[in-house]
Amino acid sequence: MQAMREDIDRVLFTQEDLEKRIAEMGAQITEDYKDCDDLVVVSVLRGAAIFMGDLVRHIDRPLEMDYMAISSYGNGTKSSGVVRIQKDLSSTIKDRHVIVCEDILDSGLTLQYLIRNLQSREPASIDIALLLRKNTPEQANLKCRYIGFEVPDEFIVGYGMDYAEKYRNLPYIGVLKREVYE
Repeated sequence: MQAMREDIDRVLFTQEDLEKRIAEMGAQITEDYKDCDDLVVVSVLRGAAIFMGDLVRHIDRPLEMDYMAISSYGNGTKSSGVVRIQKDLSSTIKDRHVIVCEDILDSGLTLQYLIRNLQSREPASIDIALLLRKNTPEQANLKCRYIGFEVPDEFIVGYGMDYAEKYRNLPYIGVLKREVYE
């Protein structure tokens, strides 16, 4: 873990920051869905798996967890522009309330594609629970009902987010040193 920490320029959110904000988000979702007994929370793998696991423990409602893997990144630092589904949902979402858990909104290309795909399956509703929204001017226009934190336009890793499949297991969110990925 020490070697990975040496690659971090600075910590943006500590483990305690994350725990506090995710508990607040879970409480808000519990309130917003207090009359719902048919909630499906979908994690966008792999980056959002840790976030969703922590978030659902703070949602005091019956729910089903499901997973999708879609990608437009590969091993680069910017979106490749090509979106593909690598793993689809196991459950049907027709007439059900869906919350999509995503780790970070960067360009928004991947999430925009996913939302269109899920809408075609006729859910009762779709909301987005986003851990991080990156401050970028060219970002897709997506309505995210739940947002954990706003972040600068830098390369962010930890708490499920990676660079070349590394750093996901850091318990905090940090900015990766530029020399690591350039």
